[in-house]
Amino acid sequence: MIEQQEGGLRVIAPMIIANARRQLEAGRGILRTRASALEVDLSEVVEVDSSALSVLLAWLRTAGERGTSLRIAHPPANLISLAALYGIVELLPLA
Repeated sequence: MIEQQEGGLRVIAPMIIANARRQLEAGRGILRTRASALEVDLSEVVEVDSSALSVLLAWLRTAGERGTSLRIAHPPANLISLAALYGIVELLPLA
């Protein structure tokens, strides 16, 4: 579902409502143990729904609370489309 890697984490499962709670907690767990800038690699994510935006925003909040910067790399086009629909593209730190 989520793999920890040097420099951040990689999501390897669909970011949909059925996975949202587990992804949220797994990502927060990784973010809480890191003190440097992190990258969230979404290159393997092919399916998203609006819960993906909630998870990403929560991860950003967790990182911000720790004073850590977070970048989102390789976002799928459908995630960007959803973010544009909701008017929040500018909130996502896209790499």
